[in-house]
Amino acid sequence: MSTKKNYAGIPDEFAQLETAKVILIPVPYDGTSTWGKGSDKGPQAFLEASENMELYDIETDTEVYEQGIYLADPITDNSSPEAMVNAVHKTAKEYIKRNKFVTLVGGEHSISIGTIRAFNECFDNLTVLHIDAHADLRESYQGSRYNHACAVHEAGQTTNLVQVGIRSMDAIEKTFMDEEKVFFAHDMVNDEYWMDKVVEALTDNVLITFDLDALDPSIMPSTGTPEPGGLFWYETLDFLRQVFKEKNVVGFDMVELCPNEHDKSADFLAAKLYYKMLSYKFMGEAVDDDFDNTYDMEYKAGNSNLKFDDDED
Repeated sequence: MSTKKNYAGIPDEFAQLETAKVILIPVPYDGTSTWGKGSDKGPQAFLEASENMELYDIETDTEVYEQGIYLADPITDNSSPEAMVNAVHKTAKEYIKRNKFVTLVGGEHSISIGTIRAFNECFDNLTVLHIDAHADLRESYQGSRYNHACAVHEAGQTTNLVQVGIRSMDAIEKTFMDEEKVFFAHDMVNDEYWMDKVVEALTDNVLITFDLDALDPSIMPSTGTPEPGGLFWYETLDFLRQVFKEKNVVGFDMVELCPNEHDKSADFLAAKLYYKMLSYKFMGEAVDDDFDNTYDMEYKAGNSNLKFDDDED
């Protein structure tokens, strides 16, 4: 993939590695998808859409790019699913150790295996908040533990895994699922308190892995495996804002954009959603004292809970 010099065309002063608070790592990988192909083109489409996005966020009254967003080199190792996961793990962990707020954009959901592994090694008592149409809990699929259908299996064994929006799964995945921490779409639609219940299930440190097919295909048709009955724009933002407000989100990835060359609206939605998530993370650092938020700024200032005592890879 080709990338322009800076994310969203922001000025150079806000795009330097040394001073940027945010790292954006593109992972254009589509090695194990089984139906709609093209998620390897997702990061490029996301970046192109970001170039055409207004950088002032009305809701938070901020321009979060001023916190600094460094566009890292894309991870392009596609020699095998395992090699890709290892490259994501290594790269993400290096930036986390530099006390950056690390974000990744895929590519298919298998990239999250490496993302989750890196964050779990760096943060105590981590919750993986998995927002998706699919359970992705298979131990292996088509002969590989690094398939997109296995994206959060490891997280279910090693972290506090909380799943939101699930509406498609194989029966075998029930054997790996903690149903008390799974919020199925058909239950959510009739439960006005589902957001509060999800937040209660989270630990303090939260890594979000957001599969775009969690969204309803009426607003996000450009995914490899669209499923009816998904989340809509404003309820998604309400939920994410609550998570960022009440918990220490330590990073996130966004996956499964499968762009359609004839319809750019989904690309733009992905770009906007990424920027909204950053705006929620940092809004307390860029707003007036009278802005309506209850962030504990000292606690939310960044990666204050990093573990530095584990072995370096």
